[in-house]
Amino acid sequence: MRAVAFTSFGGPEVLSVVDVARPEPLAGQVRIRVQAAPVQPADLAVRSGAFGPMVPPGPTYVPGWDVAGVVDAVGPGVEDLGPGVEDLGPGQPVVGLSDWLATRVGTHAEFVVLPATALAPAPARVTPQEAATLPANALTAVQALDLLGLARGQTLAITGAGGAVGGYAVELARLRGIRVLAIGSAPDERFLTSRDARYVPRSDDPAGALRAITPDGVDGLLDAAVLGTAVLGAVRDGGVFVSVIPPATPPAERGIRMEIVGLHSDGAQLRELVRLVERGHLTLRVADVLPFEQASEAHARFAKGGLRGRIVLVP
Repeated sequence: MRAVAFTSFGGPEVLSVVDVARPEPLAGQVRIRVQAAPVQPADLAVRSGAFGPMVPPGPTYVPGWDVAGVVDAVGPGVEDLGPGVEDLGPGQPVVGLSDWLATRVGTHAEFVVLPATALAPAPARVTPQEAATLPANALTAVQALDLLGLARGQTLAITGAGGAVGGYAVELARLRGIRVLAIGSAPDERFLTSRDARYVPRSDDPAGALRAITPDGVDGLLDAAVLGTAVLGAVRDGGVFVSVIPPATPPAERGIRMEIVGLHSDGAQLRELVRLVERGHLTLRVADVLPFEQASEAHARFAKGGLRGRIVLVP
């Protein structure tokens, strides 16, 4: 089968389309015929060698975390995994997340094998390209909100609120009745205010901008833009700060609880996110769709920033 891969670390030019063996599903696993798989920031980090000893040089690596496709084969024992996987038979459209750092199983291939517990039926009435943008970013957002643990009526600030993770976090937080202060750039204002968030223009003093609105500080902050120390001052004493990238977590102060999102696959959570998509509560955003052969271009464009939605690769 064809797959996007690299054998040495470097820039986008190290990516190429190669032939690799088609995987076979083992016990509890499902093979998916891939229809769409987006490029994520972690793909750029893996390709560049930024993960260091966590991803050593040498093997052929296939990147890719999210997938939308159709079940092609089911391994033994899937039917014994209990409620929630009984509808994952051959021909079923699905979405899923690969726990790439743990397994090195990439979705930028014609076929991918994932645990049945990492999958959910794809949302109805959307394209595979749209559906593929859901798993990693929406799961990051909902798992971050669970870490924050804010109650209805409390105040959450979100940096990078117009981005992929931030956009889902805004929508999910408002569904929980949480007040949202959304830091973003000027083109994001309409998107954010239409989702009942208070737009806060991006500035050189994000903590000051938030304190001007909430002098006592916000109850929690999700740092999707990785501003780190620059925005920690906006959190009230005893509040919560959640980072999406470990190095960006500043030292704790003033009794603030510091957390890092450890993104992981969760089929049950993903099913609930799919239901929210079908009810019109979550917005799927695709920046562009490119074939596997243009993976290098996708990485280069992603690195330039400014995208709203994800670039999606298709076989």
